[in-house]
Amino acid sequence: MSEQRLPHDARPDSPDALPEYAERVLEVAELIPPGRVMTYGDVAEWLEEGGPRQVGRVMALYGGAVPWWRVVRADGVLLPGHELRALDHYRTEGTPLKEASRAAEGHLPRLDMRRARWDGGGRAEGHT
Repeated sequence: MSEQRLPHDARPDSPDALPEYAERVLEVAELIPPGRVMTYGDVAEWLEEGGPRQVGRVMALYGGAVPWWRVVRADGVLLPGHELRALDHYRTEGTPLKEASRAAEGHLPRLDMRRARWDGGGRAEGHT
């Protein structure tokens, strides 16, 4: 994805600068309590800017320094390539999971989105 597809404030002024939009996404990721998750779309909606793909791109590029496992796909499937690391975090934090059926690839559980999803605790003051 090119930078032109990110929200207007996502393009950095210097090559080493973290884009403002990315900083905002990462701040939201840090607000999510242990044992809870937000979808990529939830984060974009909370910020009132961008969309799930833009949030996913930020998390892929810059998310390693924040609790990345708390920003997830809406279907509850664990992040491909990072399933076991994420699962370890979910079990440590007590994040609600749905056990996998025997037919599920790799027999990995999914997040129980109904129970694990966090709504942001209402609109926080000064969240932007």
